[in-house]
Amino acid sequence: MNSTPAYLDLCRRHQRLYRLNHLQAIASWDQSANMPAKGNEARSLALAEMGGLLHEMATDPALEGLLSAAAAEPLGEVEQASLREMQRVWRASNALPPSLVEAKSLANSRCEHAWRSQRPANDWPGYLENLREVVRLAREEAGLLSQSSGLSPYDALLDRYEPGMRSSEIDRVFGELRQWLPGLIREVTARQATEAVIEPTGPFTQAAQKALGHEVMQLLGFDFEAGRLDESAHPFCGGVPEDVRMTTRYREDSFLPALMGTIHETGHGRYEQGLRRDWLGLPIAEARSMGLHESQSLSFEMQLGSHPAFARLLSPLVGRHLGEQPAFEPGNLQRLLTRVAPGYIRVDADEVTYPAHVILRYEIERPLIEGRIECEDIPALWDARMQELLGLDTRGNYKDGCMQDVHWGAGLFGYFPCYTLGAMYAAQFFAAMRRETPGLDQRIAAGELGLVFDWLRERIWTQGSRWTTPELVQRASGEPLNPAHFKAHLRQRYLGD
Repeated sequence: MNSTPAYLDLCRRHQRLYRLNHLQAIASWDQSANMPAKGNEARSLALAEMGGLLHEMATDPALEGLLSAAAAEPLGEVEQASLREMQRVWRASNALPPSLVEAKSLANSRCEHAWRSQRPANDWPGYLENLREVVRLAREEAGLLSQSSGLSPYDALLDRYEPGMRSSEIDRVFGELRQWLPGLIREVTARQATEAVIEPTGPFTQAAQKALGHEVMQLLGFDFEAGRLDESAHPFCGGVPEDVRMTTRYREDSFLPALMGTIHETGHGRYEQGLRRDWLGLPIAEARSMGLHESQSLSFEMQLGSHPAFARLLSPLVGRHLGEQPAFEPGNLQRLLTRVAPGYIRVDADEVTYPAHVILRYEIERPLIEGRIECEDIPALWDARMQELLGLDTRGNYKDGCMQDVHWGAGLFGYFPCYTLGAMYAAQFFAAMRRETPGLDQRIAAGELGLVFDWLRERIWTQGSRWTTPELVQRASGEPLNPAHFKAHLRQRYLGD
């Protein structure tokens, strides 16, 4: 007779949830990548219905007794970690009523879909009409999660993406970043002003860029038998580990946004593909946090993709697909990949100015959720912080300002801090790799990228949610989150310190 019947019953239930979530994930990807515009209302209703069904299953009253019974069973260390994650999912699910789950899904789908046409039209009034409802429901969700967890409303949302992280820690880390980042941006831009850079000559056809992206993904080890690359209004990585769905977007006047966006999403995709298959279906198998997820995309895009040695690997591929020209010479390509210039668009931002975009969004979305500001206040606050942090004027330019991201329209409040936390984790992981592997940079130059992938697979990918985020970071790198590695990385790469 099995000694852990309650735990095994929980596993069966979670695996059923996982399979239905699989269908929901693919339907959501299709909504963003392939679905014709007139299908949105029906798809939104279908996804809301599925969200309600999944919520009903996740809050089945029988789960409470099973969780209690499983806690008394003789579980091993991995099973105990698995149970911890099941309990976390159960607590968060039970904090929200089905009616709110379905209403949020519908409002988010409608707002995000309308945003696709409203953004290029610079239609802030139209977007605002939908955003108000998204924010109202997000505040309701935050309040209920706050009551259940004892966290502040914003922390309750942040905890969904970065479990265990608190806004007090974000305030500390971002506060330090705010002290030295503007000065670093000035130092780097002054230094780069003296460098000669050859600009690439376009246009670059979408077909050629797509072929280049696919070959770079192969270089980075993406498994095309377990995933694919498509297009969407906003690049993202979705699907499930067995079927990863990534998207990018193309501009014929510049190939770098699509290429680096593809490398970024490949980092997400490889993390998903690297999760343990024997745990799939259980919460322990999932990526630990969005900060850790962003650490993988930024390990690929910034730590590796913008590495001088990687530019030498990339140069012949770019020339083969886009046509040989002096701009694609390795040294010049590296200068193009590491140009620092304040800009409006976060996803196109360089590594040095990018954190300013994240700080800006965090300093708006937190008071928005807490009810200290309203949606109507966003444009003025956005412009004030853009002027302060990057010296740019966004007055009246909503499409390149507060409407540029999909996140708020899709109800993803509490997500933005994860991007810069991810950059900090990535810098810390590469510092640990260099300590453990002398000559790592030379081996990257020789094309031995497997050293990086093996380290990430062993320390991050295969660990899933076995450990809390602080435990995982400590085990992987030998120390807790230490933002000093990020500062040291930027100063070394851009100033030679």
